[in-house]
Amino acid sequence: MIGVWAGLELHSIARHDTLVVRMTVYRTRMTMLSFRVDDEDAAAIQRWADELGVDRSALLRDAVRRHLNRLGSEQDADRWEAVPPTEGESALATIADWGPAEDWEDWADAAR
Repeated sequence: MIGVWAGLELHSIARHDTLVVRMTVYRTRMTMLSFRVDDEDAAAIQRWADELGVDRSALLRDAVRRHLNRLGSEQDADRWEAVPPTEGESALATIADWGPAEDWEDWADAAR
């Protein structure tokens, strides 16, 4: 980091004989995707990005991540049936059904 300007971290990369200053820092490597959308969808994406105060890339990254999570979760039931819980894992469900060990109703007015 070479400094802070208006609350933003400034980072630089030396390339040949030029100094490139970036406002956005990516902690991980990302792959660039490019795809076509209808004009109405593009306008809606821009409106929502403006409304939320984020750039379109951030909005689309979040939307894709959420959709992929939803698609993955649709197969959870199949995976659960293919690999049922072990006896040890099932024991936790039995413990959860125990309820209170004693009846504490007579202690309700003990602090008075």
